Amino acid sequence: MENYDFEKLGLKAGLEIHQQLETNKLFCNCPSILRKDSPIFKVKRKFNPVSGESGKIDEAALHEKQKNLEFIYEVFDTNCLVELDEEPPHKINEEALKICLHICILLNCKILPLTQIMRKTVIDGSNTSGFQRTVLIGYDGFVETSFGKVPIDFIFLEEDSARPGDNSEEENSKVYKLDRLGIPLVEISTGPHLKTPSQIKETALKIGEILRACKVKRGIGTIRQDLNISIKGAERVEIKGFQNPDMMETTVLKEIERQLSCIKKGICKKEVRKANTDGTSSFLRPMPGEARMYPETDLALLKISKEILDEAKKTLPKLSSETKKFLKEQGLNEELIKFITEENRLEDYKYLMNVWNNPKLIANSLCVYPKEISVREKIDLRNVKKTLTLDVLENVFSAIKEGKISENDVKLILTKISRGEKIEDALKKEKIDLKEEINKIIKEKPCLSKNAYMGLLMAKFKGQINGKEIMDELNKIIS
Repeated sequence: MENYDFEKLGLKAGLEIHQQLETNKLFCNCPSILRKDSPIFKVKRKFNPVSGESGKIDEAALHEKQKNLEFIYEVFDTNCLVELDEEPPHKINEEALKICLHICILLNCKILPLTQIMRKTVIDGSNTSGFQRTVLIGYDGFVETSFGKVPIDFIFLEEDSARPGDNSEEENSKVYKLDRLGIPLVEISTGPHLKTPSQIKETALKIGEILRACKVKRGIGTIRQDLNISIKGAERVEIKGFQNPDMMETTVLKEIERQLSCIKKGICKKEVRKANTDGTSSFLRPMPGEARMYPETDLALLKISKEILDEAKKTLPKLSSETKKFLKEQGLNEELIKFITEENRLEDYKYLMNVWNNPKLIANSLCVYPKEISVREKIDLRNVKKTLTLDVLENVFSAIKEGKISENDVKLILTKISRGEKIEDALKKEKIDLKEEINKIIKEKPCLSKNAYMGLLMAKFKGQINGKEIMDELNKIIS
């Protein structure tokens, strides 16, 4: 591929990043759970575009109307009338607002003390109301990169759309599941401030690091990233699904190549395109116009008081780079640091460190032992994690502090609890004369290796005594 002079080409690009937050829904109290089972019922609706605040009908909305589709919405028992657009929205989710403020502060944004919740026309039927609620929270921020400060123009808090269902049921229709509709999203917009492919990639990764430090959802589909891009003489194009770091620079270069070809042919158009796995893009729809935003009339102006902002600053999460440095200073190895940061267990780690000061043991108990117990005991990892709550771990470490158990007992006790034993029963020490038991088994089976005796004793006392105690006693008896 050609080596381009990006400054001469007039390359301008901006990122739009949409990240789901780990809370209940934005304008009702329904849980943010994606369902795999069948809906309890379905509703059908038609799309009818109307004039926006400017008095014009959005061009993209007209394009969608010509398809004459019927929209089928699958409803679950975790949905309510708000998602069906049969009830006004409730007050904005305070936890989602707090997380959004965290993100705004970490991206050095100014915060609006009073802001208007808006309606944004949605043209593809993915919102039952025909619009998405969105509110501007932060503006005029920046993110630090090796290329200098990259401006962050705006940060919005908004509701996610419904997700596509099985669209093979009926002709001329589109099916959506309402489980995702209303999940809180932050939208981060850099504006057209990015000038090279490498700067685009680094900025995307840096913003991603900041988002992962906050209480956001993880996994496929929880973050969606788009790229707005143009060169001199071409129209701005929005590329959806621009989120594979390995393909970001390739996608930018291929889009430059495509736009140069369009300029040469005289067929440049403003449009929305989809990022393909090979770095190319394909047409999705015309670019939405400016006529699709108007105020939300069912909700009052949103006030962000000094008290709310001060609380957000007090509870500000650390970035992963800062977290890694802190955990390294605590003496943890790279593997344990990775587990804690990826599983977002830093606050749990800090909390338990106040109970019992053993960084490695606490990190293992949070992130490693549950996996090992799941494999060895053949218990689903999700059930192990549900059982070994922070309260359970606190009780176990408190028992060490009180001298009821030793550190060597922790893994065994957690195993017992995972099997279903009550905490108080799991914490009871078995009354076993280990020295007597070792001498007895040596007499029964003389001349075995130390490891052989270890295996026999572990099998005999499985779930009653930890391996280190057995080995320590064996070392005393067998020189």
